[in-house]
Amino acid sequence: ALTAGLFAGAVGAQTQTLVSKKASAPPPLAPALGEAWKDTKPLIVKAVGGKNLPGGSTEVTLRSVYTADTVYFLMQYKDPTQSWQRGPWVKQADGSWKQLKDPDDKGGDNNKYYEDKMAMIWNINSPAFEARGCMAACHTGEGKPYGNKYLPNPGEKADIWHWKSVRTGSVGQIDDQYLDATRYDKDKAPEAGRKSDPKTGGGYADNVNDTKNGPRFALKGNRPAPPYWIVDAEKEPLDDSKYKTGDEVPGIIVAPFTGDRGDISVKSVWKDGVWTLVFSRKLVTGGDFDVQFSDLKKQYAFGVAVFDNAQVRHAYSPGVLKLVFE
Repeated sequence: ALTAGLFAGAVGAQTQTLVSKKASAPPPLAPALGEAWKDTKPLIVKAVGGKNLPGGSTEVTLRSVYTADTVYFLMQYKDPTQSWQRGPWVKQADGSWKQLKDPDDKGGDNNKYYEDKMAMIWNINSPAFEARGCMAACHTGEGKPYGNKYLPNPGEKADIWHWKSVRTGSVGQIDDQYLDATRYDKDKAPEAGRKSDPKTGGGYADNVNDTKNGPRFALKGNRPAPPYWIVDAEKEPLDDSKYKTGDEVPGIIVAPFTGDRGDISVKSVWKDGVWTLVFSRKLVTGGDFDVQFSDLKKQYAFGVAVFDNAQVRHAYSPGVLKLVFE
């Protein structure tokens, strides 16, 4: 069961190193504090500077175990609200549809009708990231509401594990992305150094009709939201007659990634103001855009970010965190 034990057992464990404990069998892939985790040493990280979180910050508790070929993580952090109402369509009194939008969003800065997210960035080959963590990749300003991400030098890479509670958590995945040194360009590189690993299929797409004035697809049985996503394999054509004023239809269609972008599995649950995530990945994927945990004697630098219903204004862990294998 979800317990306060993770937090209570972690008091005073203010260290920058997460120790992954050798396990003979995989831990239960359910958001629970099972036997496999109870002897692990927690790492507690304060994430600061975020939007919507109380005081802009939260405490993230991390644990890890590994088997012969896979590494597993258990993460918990406090977030008072589960944010999943991500840009749904709402039936209006006159029969038209309107999509809920953040009135203050001037483009790419939605902090109202969005989703909860979490990101970890792992160094692959950047000396600056090794020394400074995520701060080596964060560049504020540059014409964007919360800056850009890119690494200092050509050829440098970092691995981004980006959990999006609605778009990827709903199908049991963390979005596998990466970071390089591409500079921001409004037209040629609006995302700067942030890229996605290659995929062979799956992913998420906006649920919008050809005239952009309403949803194209509906949940099974044309029932209204929640949930606030439509699984691609279960989508049905929208039957307008099934909805009354105020009913909502999800604004997003989701499907599991296939290929490199689908390397990281997750089970996630929000309960009593706490997000709990259990996620795993092969130690070695062979992918060009992934950190390879191939040397168990090495330390692996990473950082953590938490997004509370925020598109970009995340809380972050200052400094450099390290993963070591027991």
